[in-house]
Amino acid sequence: MTRIDTLLQQWRIRKASPHVQAGDRVLDLGTLDGALFNSLGRCGPGSLGIDPNLPASHTSRQGFRMVRGYFPKDVPPNAGPFDVIVMLAVLEHFPADLHHALAEGCARLLKPGGRLVITVPSVAVDLILDVLLKLKLIHGQSLEEHHGYEPDDTLGVFPAPHFQLVTHETFQLGLNHLFVFRRSNA
Repeated sequence: MTRIDTLLQQWRIRKASPHVQAGDRVLDLGTLDGALFNSLGRCGPGSLGIDPNLPASHTSRQGFRMVRGYFPKDVPPNAGPFDVIVMLAVLEHFPADLHHALAEGCARLLKPGGRLVITVPSVAVDLILDVLLKLKLIHGQSLEEHHGYEPDDTLGVFPAPHFQLVTHETFQLGLNHLFVFRRSNA
């Protein structure tokens, strides 16, 4: 990762951080290098990271399982339930035909009252990232998978009755969106 990649990653983590309490059992979808766990330093036992781009499944420095694979099919059967599921710059990588399985997996693994914390870039970000990639200022991290995802579609991916929107705000001059949902008891 370049310095800019790391800066953008840390900015997303800072936006998610207030929604993760000390001791929360966290599922980090698209964990990449475990930066969320390293930055927060307060996740509870049983926290888990999953990412298809991990070189291999392993245990993080904090003792959390890091699983190489895809969500939800590769989540270990004894994982969860989780207090928080975090998806930072991940949802746009899921093709639309997998949104239903994604939402079902989140509903199944998230405790009632638990939080689903998502950051999603606006479609305009793809143009900016293309320029930064050509200038070799970023590494690109699967930009071909963005599928032209519209942030406003997030409400339809995680609908009631299982999910209730708590927060939606923009950051980075409106180029990124933060969504926080609460898992209902339904």
